[in-house]
Amino acid sequence: MALLPACGYHVAGRGDQIPKEVKSVAVLPFANATSRYKIEQDLTRAVTHELITRTHFRVTPDEASADAVLRGAVVNVIITPIVFDPASGRATVVQVVAQMQVAFTERRTGAVLYQNQNFQARERYEVSIDPRAYFEESEVGVQRLSQAVARDLVTAILEKF
Repeated sequence: MALLPACGYHVAGRGDQIPKEVKSVAVLPFANATSRYKIEQDLTRAVTHELITRTHFRVTPDEASADAVLRGAVVNVIITPIVFDPASGRATVVQVVAQMQVAFTERRTGAVLYQNQNFQARERYEVSIDPRAYFEESEVGVQRLSQAVARDLVTAILEKF
């Protein structure tokens, strides 16, 4: 076990793959090329929160004052029913998939620190078949999707996955 650190192993999520000069990150508002209302706002907010809580970076919306810049765009949102009620034939569980393009670059040099043109995240939510007990779950599902995106994206940036 004493040899493990010498073999290239490291603790995940520490950001060892990011240059030491990067001390601040600008998270620019994500673009939205879909018809899904406000998804880019939820994603930007969730990614900003995740960076603040999981990293040592100072997070700012101002690109000019940052060492690195995170840009993202939601390019597609796919909503697919995956479970159906056998009696009514209506969907009871829906899966939402967000496809995005993300780039994390060093501002001064323009060096790409992380990039993924097909970053994807999935989340499921339930749809009530009883109209009296109906509660629109899609907003909550999108919020959970945003949190999953943020968690996975920050991990990918920190570890260069």
